[in-house]
Amino acid sequence: MMLALGMFVFSLHTLAFQELQRQTDWRHATSNRVGAQPARQYVGRGEDQITLPGVLMPELVGDLVSLDELRSMANTGKNWPLVDGTGRMRGLFVIESLSETQTLFFQDGTPRRIEFSLTLKRIDEGKIDLQEGYANRNSRILRATL
Repeated sequence: MMLALGMFVFSLHTLAFQELQRQTDWRHATSNRVGAQPARQYVGRGEDQITLPGVLMPELVGDLVSLDELRSMANTGKNWPLVDGTGRMRGLFVIESLSETQTLFFQDGTPRRIEFSLTLKRIDEGKIDLQEGYANRNSRILRATL
């Protein structure tokens, strides 16, 4: 298992991504000042987005049905827990977009190669991070007392 989004497991048998791109934003409000640079103030965490680009080759790796399953999940509008292969909870994410490019077709029109890109947006407002921080702090205290 490379990653799990809800009950969908990313693997060589289903859908294997080739990289995981993550972008996290932090918001800073600006206020213009006369004769000086604008003042900036931190106003909180912004978007947290994960993009999973990859290639699906049904003859060798993956299953065509996997993209349909992800589209069905996205159609529900629900959020899904994202857990990596080590068991680390990454947060609750919604599927924002799924794009695919089909090439190298069989005679019947079935693609031999599908490049895809899945975009996920985090919606749990960082609450998972707070729980992880609490667990990490407690484990440091426990190690210090041993």
